[in-house]
Amino acid sequence: MWRRSLENRDVQTRQLQDAVTNVEKHFGELCQIFAAYVRKTARLRDKADLLVNEINMYASTETPNLKQGLKNFADEFAKLQDYRQAEVERLEAKVVEPLKAYGAIVKMKRAETELQRATMDATRTTRHLEETIDNFEKQKIKDIKTVFSEFITIEMLFHGKALEVFTAAYQNIQKIDEEEDLEVFRNSLYPPDYSSRLDIVRANSKSPLQRSLSAAKCESGIGQVSTCRLRKDHQAEDDDEEDEDLDVTEEN
Repeated sequence: MWRRSLENRDVQTRQLQDAVTNVEKHFGELCQIFAAYVRKTARLRDKADLLVNEINMYASTETPNLKQGLKNFADEFAKLQDYRQAEVERLEAKVVEPLKAYGAIVKMKRAETELQRATMDATRTTRHLEETIDNFEKQKIKDIKTVFSEFITIEMLFHGKALEVFTAAYQNIQKIDEEEDLEVFRNSLYPPDYSSRLDIVRANSKSPLQRSLSAAKCESGIGQVSTCRLRKDHQAEDDDEEDEDLDVTEEN
């Protein structure tokens, strides 16, 4: 009877040790991966902050509508990073820390198991081990449910807010008036006194050949005027001669 109690105690001890070792291994892996996930999220937040700064700098150089649209987008994107920061802090407190705490729990359970094995009362030790195994499994399942439920809730909260923010950011980009900004850009290329300057440039940019042709046209015009005047003078002289002939005829 006593030997059977010892055998049962040894079996239960091994079961508890195996359970503790299994939790120590996998909870340790989960803790490391979740911690890396949180660090990656924090780095993503930092990169997003850099992106917000660059968008604002670029927007300040652009036309009015594009400038306003980009700045509104940057504001919404910056707001999202505030939610991401809250996500990082919650994941650290609600997921990583509880998993990290299992390192101490595992050490305590292992020490407790070794202590019970050293007890001479095998029957009482067996009952105590049964309770220890049962409590350990119950607490493990409860903690796993809590950790993963917190993780899902935190991520759902963030992504719900992200959907709201990205919807507003998308609308701000779509509101940019392309035609109005294009008109502003075109006007910036041609200042108010552009027409007068253009005339001056055109006048000064005539080639020597064009200037010679213009001068020839001018001289030709003058020559035509002179010829016309000579013709008029000759006609006047002829008229005078005709008048003189008429006077002589009348006298005769």
